[in-house]
Amino acid sequence: MSDRPETAFYCVADARYFLGAVGLVNSLRLVGHDEPVFVLDRGLSASQRELLSGSATLVEAPADVAPWLAKTVAPARHPARAMVLIDADMIATRSLSPLIERALEGAVVAFENESDRYVAEWGDLLDLPPPRRERYVSSGLFVLGGHEGAEVLALLDDRQRRVDVEAGLYGRDDAGYAFRYPEQDVLNAILDSRPDPGRVQRLPSRLAATPPYTRLRVRDLRALRCAYADGAEPYVIHQFVRKPWLERMHHSVYSQLLARLLCRDDVAIRVPEADVPHRLRRGVVPSLERVALSARDLSRWYAGEAARRVRGRVGRAG
Repeated sequence: MSDRPETAFYCVADARYFLGAVGLVNSLRLVGHDEPVFVLDRGLSASQRELLSGSATLVEAPADVAPWLAKTVAPARHPARAMVLIDADMIATRSLSPLIERALEGAVVAFENESDRYVAEWGDLLDLPPPRRERYVSSGLFVLGGHEGAEVLALLDDRQRRVDVEAGLYGRDDAGYAFRYPEQDVLNAILDSRPDPGRVQRLPSRLAATPPYTRLRVRDLRALRCAYADGAEPYVIHQFVRKPWLERMHHSVYSQLLARLLCRDDVAIRVPEADVPHRLRRGVVPSLERVALSARDLSRWYAGEAARRVRGRVGRAG
């Protein structure tokens, strides 16, 4: 295709995830990415589509694809030489160019997941070569480039159709089901069975930070820069559990960045203030609300941690 872009980003969003998608797109623009962004529309409102369309290309979602298996639709329809598949509840905190450059050299780039998960039957169930036991990766963000990336995308798009979503985590959650995490397990099965394991680059999980963001701090809110105590900087922040635009919760690193991305004047997509939850807005009263919510949530968390430690001691003593 002569009009195929060098690099493109792809995410999936519906009306509930609109503010997350805005935060993602705005963060990509602020860290220097001007490449095309494709958003698979799974039920955005007319006003949300209008706001997003100025900075992203909307792609109509097929009715017969489950939301947890929809990530491949937009890149399959609008491929690029380097394709960054990224969740709408992520924020880019620095340029992803190093990952993209590696993918353009013919690699798949992904981030390790903290789970140690492997199912030997994946190969037989998906008609793939026997998978090696490799480090399990997250499907929240991965980069596909060149011929290798195109093959992985085609395999993922095809093989995930064999998964029974109802048997996995988002359905009945049947004990022992091989694809408890539908898309993510299939992705790992494919990567673990690639003929050249050297073409899969697995980066440390802390570089795609997840809650509770231990020892991670915002160093430059305007530039979105974050760093751990040892100076390491993640590429993205991934709020894969509770969503601060949907729930009243602790004002975490992600929430701080999201509030900045929704309410400042220097962003690509300007959301009407009325559409931003009061607790994420600028001003003294929203700030006090955030302090109160953080105090409530953190006290509950510490109480839960203390209870778990006591139960552990009791269990060991017994």
